[in-house]
Amino acid sequence: MAHEDLLATARSIAREAGVLAARRRAEGVEVADRKSSEVDIVTFADREVEALIRRRLAEERPGDGFFGEESGASESTTGLTWIVDPIDGTVNFLYGIPMYAVSIAVVEGEPDPLRWHALAACVFNPASGEEYTATRGGGAFLDGGAIAVSTPASLSQALLATGFAYDPARRVEQGTRLAGLLGRVRDIRRIGAASLDLCYVAAGRLDAYLERGLQPWDHAAGVLIAEEAGAVVMTPAGAQASRDLTFVSSPAVSAELGAAIAETGY
Repeated sequence: MAHEDLLATARSIAREAGVLAARRRAEGVEVADRKSSEVDIVTFADREVEALIRRRLAEERPGDGFFGEESGASESTTGLTWIVDPIDGTVNFLYGIPMYAVSIAVVEGEPDPLRWHALAACVFNPASGEEYTATRGGGAFLDGGAIAVSTPASLSQALLATGFAYDPARRVEQGTRLAGLLGRVRDIRRIGAASLDLCYVAAGRLDAYLERGLQPWDHAAGVLIAEEAGAVVMTPAGAQASRDLTFVSSPAVSAELGAAIAETGY
């Protein structure tokens, strides 16, 4: 199947899911459960939106695999798997902060970020209506217009984004390590939705994004969009995005940022 056709499926389902998410946000959000910690929450809307996406993909793409945050995985008989975060930025969603997104990517190969080959991706923010898309080799787009990464003159003029773990002890450790980078960049942003962080690098709204501990569904779509916009998406050690480190940067500062990570121990 052509990458454009896969993207069309991702876009239509992401928008349908986004409409549902926005409706549930307007009605009032209720926490359904907690996962790894007291602050790692899942809402009833997360589960409902993922069920919708899973059902619609099964209808349109029978045989494809599915790997979602809330309902687990199903094996593929076609070699393709859909990686889904139904509401990325659940805490923002809970508080009514308009920085959350439906993130859908389709990958070829094993549903493992170190082994898969992403083919198409869509990240849709229901609150703003912004839609980020990409296909492998086809470029990256925001609402249909081509986007490209920024070109900061140096790391000292780069706006860096990151995120933090739900576990309090890990969060303290991450903050301590991040402190070593504070004096080397223009400033730090913490948006609270990895998919949007990655898309903002793609669109030149951020110059780089670093985070440790991300799950596959957190970055599957956003990494492809950033890569197609011209970002460096390999860690300084040459690894793909994974729980160990997701490193996405404008090429203009990627070498400097990699060196700063090594020096500060981030």
